[in-house]
Amino acid sequence: MRYISIIIPALAIMLLISNSTRAADTVDKTNPATAILAGGCFWCIEADFEKLTGVIDVVSGYTGGTIKEPTYAQVSSGLSGHIESVKINFNPDIISYRKILDFFWTHIDPTRNDGQFCDNGPQYRPAIFYLNETQKTTALESLRAIKKTKPFKEDIKVELISASTFYPAEQYHQDYYKKNPLRYRYYRFTCRRDARVEALWGP
Repeated sequence: MRYISIIIPALAIMLLISNSTRAADTVDKTNPATAILAGGCFWCIEADFEKLTGVIDVVSGYTGGTIKEPTYAQVSSGLSGHIESVKINFNPDIISYRKILDFFWTHIDPTRNDGQFCDNGPQYRPAIFYLNETQKTTALESLRAIKKTKPFKEDIKVELISASTFYPAEQYHQDYYKKNPLRYRYYRFTCRRDARVEALWGP
């Protein structure tokens, strides 16, 4: 759960935004240059991946559940079945899907399946949503490799899930780290995301 100082303004804004402004993305499963990942707060995953060379853009959103056009309030309740996630569009001539996954592992806490960092609940659990059999194979290979090379004893608990409809989050969530840099940095620091990642993977 986000801190109250962050949640209240976000929910107030959300009431002013109609879901009709967001179109569901059925996801082109033949597109080799899209990845859908979940690693806790989508503000943080979006910020991390948008700094990665070869990534074109990152969209925060919700996927994995059955509710159509879910809202932030529904997803953050933990009852929608959806997970906070991101859709990453990248240039495969510059970065491969496998490299995307390599980056993903070392920017999350893969030892948890009940949340991430200070956010608890199934809506924040880590997952790789593969779009097709090629991505599934690559994800399985990446998972096997990380199990062998991880520098910690805990088990890897990241799910591999077949991708379904991806719903972009409300507009105020997109590029949150750019629009609200002070709040974003405060949240990330108090959540101890970077401290936990460094403790797991090293500096």
